[in-house]
Amino acid sequence: MAQIFHRSFNTIARVSIYGGLLLLGGLAYVSWVVEQSPLYTDAKLPLVQPIPFSHKHHTVDDGIDCRYCHTSVEKSAFAGLPSTETCMTCHSQLWTNAAMLEPVRASFLTGQSIAWTRVNALPDFVYFNHSIHIHKGIGCTTCHGQLGEMPITWKENTLYMRWCINCHKHPERYIRRREDVFKPIYDPPANQEELGRRLVKAYDVKTPTYLTSCETCHR
Repeated sequence: MAQIFHRSFNTIARVSIYGGLLLLGGLAYVSWVVEQSPLYTDAKLPLVQPIPFSHKHHTVDDGIDCRYCHTSVEKSAFAGLPSTETCMTCHSQLWTNAAMLEPVRASFLTGQSIAWTRVNALPDFVYFNHSIHIHKGIGCTTCHGQLGEMPITWKENTLYMRWCINCHKHPERYIRRREDVFKPIYDPPANQEELGRRLVKAYDVKTPTYLTSCETCHR
C-alpha cells in the first residue's frame, strides 16, 4: 500500500505536539504572573482617597502610636478607623486652613463620616482577628508593610490564602516581641528564627497543624 502522508508530516506532528505543550505552559505561566501582579491584586498600588493620608508623617515624623487612631486593634477583630473627632483633636489646632483637610472639617461640621477607600479587604468567608495576632506578637508591618515609609497608604501583600498559610506554617519567621508590635518600621533581627522559636513557646502560639486547619480561618 502506498504511503499516504509524506514523511515530513511526522516532523510536523511532533512540532505541533511539543509546540502546543509549550504554548499551554506559556499561557499557564503568564496567567500566574498576572495573578501575582498589581494589576490583579492591587498590591503596592496607592489608592485614591478623599484625603491623602500619610502614615509616614503621622507615625514617624510626629511619633503618633498606631493605637491612637486604631483604638480597637488590641481587643477586637477590627482595627477600627479613627472618628473625625480624633482627627480634629490635632487639626483643630494644626493646619486649620489646609485645603486638603477640608473633607475632615466638613465631616466634623455635618457629622457625616469620611468615605475612605478600603485598602486591605478579605472575602466574607475569611475570618481574621486583629487582636489575636497582636497578642501573639505579629506586628502591623508584617501584613501591612513598612507603614512608616508610606507617604500614601497602599496594600503591601496579595492577601492570598497561600500567603497567610506560609506565616501559619512558620510563625517563628515572623513573630516579634510584643513591645515591637506597633513599630511603624521594623526589620527582623539576624537571629529571627531562634528568637521566634522562643517567642512561639512564650506566647503559647498554636501548632502549625492547628493554625493551618480550615476552621481556623473559615467559620
